[in-house]
Amino acid sequence: MTPAGVRIVIAPDKFRGTLEAAEVASALAAGLTAVRADLDLRCCPVADGGEGTLAAALANGWEQVTTTVAGPLGAPLAAAFGRGSLDDEPAGLVELSVASGLALIPADATGRRRTDPLGATSRGTGELIRAALDAGCATVILGIGGSACTDGGAGLLTALGARFLDAAGTPVPPGGGGLAELARVDLSGLDPRLARTRFVVACDVDNPLTGERGAAAVFGPQKGADADDVATLDANLGRLVEVLAAELGPVAREGAVRPGAGAAGGVGYAAMTVLGAEPRPGVDVVLDLVGLDGQVAGADLVITGEGSLDSQSLGGKTPVGVGRLAAAHGVPVVAVSGRCTLSADQLREAGFSAGYALADRDPVRCFTDTATMLTEIGREIGEQLAG
Repeated sequence: MTPAGVRIVIAPDKFRGTLEAAEVASALAAGLTAVRADLDLRCCPVADGGEGTLAAALANGWEQVTTTVAGPLGAPLAAAFGRGSLDDEPAGLVELSVASGLALIPADATGRRRTDPLGATSRGTGELIRAALDAGCATVILGIGGSACTDGGAGLLTALGARFLDAAGTPVPPGGGGLAELARVDLSGLDPRLARTRFVVACDVDNPLTGERGAAAVFGPQKGADADDVATLDANLGRLVEVLAAELGPVAREGAVRPGAGAAGGVGYAAMTVLGAEPRPGVDVVLDLVGLDGQVAGADLVITGEGSLDSQSLGGKTPVGVGRLAAAHGVPVVAVSGRCTLSADQLREAGFSAGYALADRDPVRCFTDTATMLTEIGREIGEQLAG
């Protein structure tokens, strides 16, 4: 292969804790162009549908729209959604973590977050959805992951016009803890625009809403829930299902056992059961919204990667999704990662022609000088092309 006219698509995910996806792509591109300035480089940062999805969309031409919403503990905060186009129609991208994320909860002097597992709410995410509707979006993509709440999506639905009431007809307190008092759900006030809006939820977990694999049991401890909190939240989510069944019928109970209902503290349940959202693998959603297929078609090489390339990556994380797309076009793909625990055989079986791991070169510098090391790897790849 001669370098002249070679098109290389650089489509990495973020390296969590060090660089955003766009910065990873830029560092690799700098190394490649240092070898040959005439390479046709296409930087296309991507994500897996969770944290970093909005940043990937914005880096690929989507417009940032900022508004004020309720944070996970109720305090107002500035949050953004992405506005772009899908299938020639206006679309909005709402990333739950920017409005209702665990990372938004402040930490104390020891670095421990002052979580409120019973009171944290998804309301801000619903407010972002409403803002996307106000912006004329016909499709709303909901990227869920990294949530602080276990409220079954009650906060999200409240922001869209639903009412969650106790026996006296008073709104229950926010958060999963407040659902203990739930006696009735009134959906008559839901925003009528929801019925004519297509919802897609990017979801990579298959947990049901309740039970030993449910939202509270599996993800609650990550959000500060102790054993008693987990039991309370699980019971309250079960109560939500039964009360919703009085309003919606059997679909409410059926929705609770759907794969992904337990995602993001039950936001997956609310999105699929009440909003009619279509669940799709997160990386597939992101690759569609950034138009990666069109970039890869006709390319000579694809470079992808993420902070840690491991067995979880094989389950459908960003590099494997990008590699699958490249393979469909017959384009070779190499993986660059902060660390890699996959064997050479596993890399080949996943479709990668080569793998580069920063930690294998310098386990300390890979955290302190990530961009420079990526540039060095970009240079190596460029030199191999030249050879």
